[in-house]
Amino acid sequence: MNVLVIGSGAREHAVTWKLSHSPRVNNIFVAPGNAGTGLIAENLPIGTNDIEDLMQAVTRKQIDFTVVGPEIPLARGIVDQFLAREMPIFGPVQAAAQIEASKAFSKDFMHKYHIPSAQSRTFSSHAEATNYINSKNFPVVIKADGLSQGKGVIIASNSNEATEALDRIMLGKAFGNAGNSVIVEEMLTGRELSVFSFSDSRYVSPIVTACDYKRIYDGNRGPNTGGMGSYSPADFYTPELGKLIHSTIMQPVIERLADEGRPYKGVLYGGIMLTDEGPEVLEFNARFGDPETQVILPLLKTDLVDIMSSIYNNHLGQMHIEWSNDFCVGVVMASGGYPGNYKTGCPISGLDDIDDDIMVFHAGTSLDNKGRTITSGGRVLTVVAKDNSMEDARRKVYDNIKRISFKDCYYRKDIALL
Repeated sequence: MNVLVIGSGAREHAVTWKLSHSPRVNNIFVAPGNAGTGLIAENLPIGTNDIEDLMQAVTRKQIDFTVVGPEIPLARGIVDQFLAREMPIFGPVQAAAQIEASKAFSKDFMHKYHIPSAQSRTFSSHAEATNYINSKNFPVVIKADGLSQGKGVIIASNSNEATEALDRIMLGKAFGNAGNSVIVEEMLTGRELSVFSFSDSRYVSPIVTACDYKRIYDGNRGPNTGGMGSYSPADFYTPELGKLIHSTIMQPVIERLADEGRPYKGVLYGGIMLTDEGPEVLEFNARFGDPETQVILPLLKTDLVDIMSSIYNNHLGQMHIEWSNDFCVGVVMASGGYPGNYKTGCPISGLDDIDDDIMVFHAGTSLDNKGRTITSGGRVLTVVAKDNSMEDARRKVYDNIKRISFKDCYYRKDIALL
């Protein structure tokens, strides 16, 4: 079959790479892609939100199956529009994607169905939100309601920080219309875990785990980013914990969404905090996470096309999804200044000097008029290694990442330092 992958990040490069290993795949197209996807697929100059142009490309390129990477087209109903034209596609419909697109919807949904999560209140009034935080004990977590590329979450340790966060989000529109409403919630403490399950709206696969690093600096300091690295599986994961999260969070969420006429087909990401009271939900994503996808897909032994096809055809429960027992570590190389202002157009050197078993997934990269790979975004590359121990995978990543360079590049030195 011919497959289209929508997106331009390292997540989409990893998905494209995995799909390229399937004997069922003939040609892969990526819209718009990056310099890395261009090495293994044909990039199409179409934006991720240009849904009509994407559907025209499906017809023009005789594409049999489409995979949606990022969250915004899901929130805008790309799956609904493709299905209306009988174009097979992987991802949840717009009503189900609300579990990520609106944190207010997600919190109301979890409270309604007793899915364990932090206590919270939602506000569309800046004055009411300000009055509320002045009555709270700190720290608190303040979240923009809408999509904000993983950056719309601020932990406030006192009233001044909370007031400043509300002003930035609701008055300063730091995250655009995503901040028209905010969620103020208690801060959960414990170990954080990313979990993923596939679902065909009825069957929910056993979870697979990863741990990611949101803060920009070593030691989990500095502002939140889209993710600076990850490893899989979580070192503290146990089968008993997996069954508990599956039975109390992932399975009931899928079932209740179906009950509400929001059938969820795709991959569901859960950000989980392991509190003293048990696992509680921090957030849901309606798609593969980034950078977790870059360390999870190298461990997947089952053909990804088979999984996606079984979800589309409603028989995921008939599949046995197999995972490697290896360990995987990924480190993000970012442009200096990210997640704030940063320069682009810097040539990247050393990509040909890495070991054969190292995977480099591109994100913010493109080609200049001389055919050189240059930086074009904040998160530029994810360098990934797999081995039979976490220590060896980590060592291989850092041995290779120092061979790659671009002006003002930055990466954390403590990823998977257990």
